[in-house]
Order: sequence, then C-alpha cells, then structure tokens
Amino acid sequence: MIKTVISSDRRIIFNFKELADYKELIMRLAFRDFKVRYAQTWLGLLWAFIQPLVFLLITTLIFGKGIKVKTGAVPYPVYSMVGISAYTFFSFVLTQSGNSLINAQNLITKVYFPRLVIPISRSIVGLIDLTIALLLLFIMMIIYKVVPSEHIVFLPLLVLEVILLSLAAGIWASALTIRFRDIQYIIPFFVQIGFYVTPVAYPSNLVPSKYALFYHLNPLAGIVDAFRWSVLGEPFSNVSYFMMSIGIVFFLLFSGIYYFRSIEDSFADIV
Repeated sequence: MIKTVISSDRRIIFNFKELADYKELIMRLAFRDFKVRYAQTWLGLLWAFIQPLVFLLITTLIFGKGIKVKTGAVPYPVYSMVGISAYTFFSFVLTQSGNSLINAQNLITKVYFPRLVIPISRSIVGLIDLTIALLLLFIMMIIYKVVPSEHIVFLPLLVLEVILLSLAAGIWASALTIRFRDIQYIIPFFVQIGFYVTPVAYPSNLVPSKYALFYHLNPLAGIVDAFRWSVLGEPFSNVSYFMMSIGIVFFLLFSGIYYFRSIEDSFADIV
C-alpha cells in the first residue's frame, strides 16, 4: 500500500503556487461565507447597502451637524463616505478573520490545505462590501455634484493597499485567536476604538502636530488620507506619513504570514 503525504514546503514563507492550486477552494469558501452571511434574512444583499448608509447617517448627524467638522468645499456626507468605504472593509475582514480558523475546525482537523486559504477567503467576501461602499460614494458624488479629482487613476492602487492591510490584520487576528482565545473578545473593542483613531469622520489635520507621528502609526490613517487625495483632491497633511503607512502595511503582512506559517502545523492540535 502506497501512502501519499501532502505537506507544504516550509522553506517558502509565502507559496503563491500552492495557493494558486487551491484557488477553487478559496472561492468556494468565500461563496459559502457570503451565502451564510445573508441566509434567512428578509433583506438579503440589501444589508450590504443599508449598513454603510446607516454608518454615514450617524457620522453626519454627530460630526457633520453636531460637532460641525469643517470639510472645506466638499459636502460632509461625501467626505465621510470616503473614509467609511475604507474602514468598513478593514473592520469586516478583521472581525471575520478573528474566529475564522476556530469556525473551520472541521476542515482543519480532517484534511490538509494551506490554512492561509481561510483568512484570504474572508477578505474576498469583504470585497463585496468595499465595492458597494465605493458605488454608494460615486452615486453621492453625482448627487452632490462633486467632480472626481485627476488623481482618481491611483484609486485602484490604494484599494489594493487597504486590501493588503486588511489581509495582514486578518492573518494576525486568525493566528493569534487560535492560540489566545481572549483575542476574539478584544477585536470588536479594537474595531470600535479604531474608528475614532482613524480619520473616517474628520480630517487628520485636526490632530495636534505633536501627536501626528504617533497617530499615523495607525496605517489606516494614511490610507484614508490617500483615498481622499485620490477621489476628492484633498491635500496630504504629510506625504511622509503615507509612505510610513505603506512600510507598516508590508511589515504587518510579511510578519503575519511568517508567524502564521510558523504555527500552522499546530492548528489541528490547538483548535
């Protein structure tokens, strides 16, 4: 009797070929998660439209009408929606990835596949929300007669950056949660705090200069600023902070993959 052992090459930190071989599994898991998300709901996919609109209504009432945050010539709802589109995607991927390995324990304990497939599939589901949020943004720009900036051509690159950051956060969250179960309770709190330390509902230039460097250690702050520069033509408060965001994103991504791969063999025992 011949036994075939399938295992990944541990000398390769990020095996693109192996993940490509499992692309069908990635898409199947993503499609399954998408169906489960809206299963047995009356409104179904409409929830993906309702959630960012409710988020926008709250920020507009509190920050736009209540605190009266100044956004220059750009109507506040449009200004806020740019930040919401990036932050809702990040928060969804981070939240969903936290329990992703625990929820997939039946798969993990029975069959081999690269475990990175699981957080990657959650990111794909989140792309639906990001697409809808961006669609709502451009509809609002038409309603408010806001002309897109000439920098709009860079938006796909910035979308890629927020995808990489969300994936990096999701990989870290999934790996840490399976080792330290308290993380699953910390993540929702982190997401709530993250909203206030990210310039979603206000311009980053409102942050005092003496705190600006510490503030931009949050890479999402630089990304949201870049989104507004690309879509609305808003100036950067400091380009170096955006470059720092790029560096932090790649550090989190590669370090997250390295840590994930280093403990991957123990997942079946821990879960």
